[in-house]
Amino acid sequence: MKTNRFLFPMLYAVIGGLTVYLAVTFITPKPSTSQTPAAQGAIPIKLTSLQTSTGEVTDFSFSAELTVHAVVHVKTTSSRSDESYSFDNPLFDYFFGPRFRYDQDQPILGAGSGVIISTDGYIITNNHVVDKADNIEVVLNDKRTFDATVVGRDPYTDLAVIKINADELPYLKFGNSENLRLGEWVLAIGNPFNLNSTVTAGIVSAKARNINIMADQYAIESFIQTDAAVNPGNSGGALVNLKGELVGINTAIASRTGSFTGYSFAVPSSIAQKVAMDIIEYGEVQRAMLGVSISELNIEKAKKYNVDDLKGVLIAGIAEGGAAEEIGLKVGDVILEVNGVEVNAPNQLQEQISKYRPNDKITLLVNSSNKKKQYDVVLRNMRGGFEIVKADELIKPLGAEFKELDAKLKQKLGINYGLQVSRLSNGKLKEGGVKEGFIITKVNRANINSIDDLKKALGNVKGGVLIEGVYPNGLIAYYAIGI
Repeated sequence: MKTNRFLFPMLYAVIGGLTVYLAVTFITPKPSTSQTPAAQGAIPIKLTSLQTSTGEVTDFSFSAELTVHAVVHVKTTSSRSDESYSFDNPLFDYFFGPRFRYDQDQPILGAGSGVIISTDGYIITNNHVVDKADNIEVVLNDKRTFDATVVGRDPYTDLAVIKINADELPYLKFGNSENLRLGEWVLAIGNPFNLNSTVTAGIVSAKARNINIMADQYAIESFIQTDAAVNPGNSGGALVNLKGELVGINTAIASRTGSFTGYSFAVPSSIAQKVAMDIIEYGEVQRAMLGVSISELNIEKAKKYNVDDLKGVLIAGIAEGGAAEEIGLKVGDVILEVNGVEVNAPNQLQEQISKYRPNDKITLLVNSSNKKKQYDVVLRNMRGGFEIVKADELIKPLGAEFKELDAKLKQKLGINYGLQVSRLSNGKLKEGGVKEGFIITKVNRANINSIDDLKKALGNVKGGVLIEGVYPNGLIAYYAIGI
């Protein structure tokens, strides 16, 4: 009986241990094989956010180390606050942070980032970083400091090119932003809060995003949206892929506080590269025009124009004498492709057209009366011609941009002609005391009503000119300007 008393407990212990062993064996998950999802008919989930296609853990160090030396700190000094960039748009504060009011006599210090794109010192940045700056200082990753000059600006894409006098600089090559895929890893490199050479990582959350921060009718918004952390000071910095290629210029954040809260936006390299190359080669962007006004195609508009498919971009208007009118496009036609690239939103079409220059020939696939047709079209410049427009040597020294007056302002001021200074940077006008908004009515007593009038007036003199005009508040002013 003693034997049985010890035998049975030992037998129970063995059986219990075996049961626990089997339970652990079947319950404990094995990393390499798990039959449970397949047995249940579920789709296996691959953690692509943590591994590459080869199964290796994603490593950002190669791209970061390759690119960080080509991203610079841009510091600016301005004699006044710049409120014009907001375009009186309430969304400006949301994407760029709250604006502050300063004493007009107090210098305004600003900071942003830039990307070296050539070994001899050309740097691409955001227009809002350098716009209105009196002085620009660039600090390289190796702490060397240079004064910079503005080569050219493009408010329609919020891009600018500046230049420093240096050689043998590290620089980034442009990649193809159109090859970016949703969910692809990208790095944002810049100088947030004056923290030099900061690298953050995220994924491409969306492409061709329009956030309505630029109200101009010619503005091009087709941003890459990412969740890489971008903060004030990152503007103008690099968005790169894991190959170290420049695929975007970080521009804005979605925030109610002015700091990063989850989303950031970058101008794609498909736009940035063309803008930069145009500015470097011609002094200004060569903007190609199709000669149409466009809108999103929705169910209501599809019914109105009897369109069977919601794909594409609707032509809502045709410019008289433009490229579209010449080839026979009409209101209600739907543009489906540009040179084989599908477009399904107005900003996607704008992005594609922005890659070309005046006199470039493109092929459009159009849904016209529910029939697909191909059209070859030669794009024009903003003046309706085909020629490349270079920055005018007569106008450039003035350091200003101009716009013609509308009838309402002429009536308000009681004048029949005039050309307004819409933007002012370093140049002859600023040196002479002219303020932004000034309306030039006469140059050496010759009436000025257009850019051509101004060119003619400047071309006929040597030494200096007398400029007459009026400010929007009615204040009449005279300036003697050396040419």
